Parts: sequence; structure tokens; C-alpha cells
Amino acid sequence: MTDKITFARSQRRNPTAAEQAFWAVLYPWREAGMHWRRQTPVGPYVVDFVCKKRKLIVEIDGDSHYFDEGIRRDTVRTVFLERWGFRVVRFSNADVLGNPEGVFEVLCGILGDVT
Repeated sequence: MTDKITFARSQRRNPTAAEQAFWAVLYPWREAGMHWRRQTPVGPYVVDFVCKKRKLIVEIDGDSHYFDEGIRRDTVRTVFLERWGFRVVRFSNADVLGNPEGVFEVLCGILGDVT
């Protein structure tokens, strides 16, 4: 467990541009009191963002996730997390950086409108 915690802490200290942008997209829900965690161990994985109360995990995927090996790993990971009762939503880096309004709209459909 310590290795996952150390890895998660390192990831929180060095977020990608897309993760920083997504954290900003989450601001209205965080401001409304919905608790989100970044880079958090869940089972054998470290997930990008999780709202445990809503059982929602959001993954922000870079290019490596769109090749055969990345797709396979993500499928195994998603099946595991869903068995634990989580809903897993994925956005690409390009989605978050290029269309944050669209990402916000998708989240409104999942979490409810906060505006």
C-alpha cells in the first residue's frame, strides 16, 4: 500500500495540464460541498479523480490509452472498479483542454447542474 500512496502523492504534486484543467472544471461542485479527491488509491489502482459519496471515478486519458495495450489495461481496470460499485467516466486530454465546456456539460448530466 505504501508504494501506491507514494505514487499517488507524487502524481498529486505533478499534475498534467489536463488534470489541472479538469480540477478547475470541478470547481462548482467542489464549491457546493461535493468532496473530490485527486490521484487516490482505489483497490490496486490509483485513480485520477474520485467522488466516493457519488461512487464516481473520472479518468483523464493521455495518448497511451488509445493503443491496444492501453485499451486492454483500461478495460481490466474499469471492470474491476465497476465491480467495486463505481461508475467510471473517461475524458481524453484533448477533451479537457480543448472543450472544457463540453466536459462540464457531461458532468452536469451525471452530477446535476450547479450553475
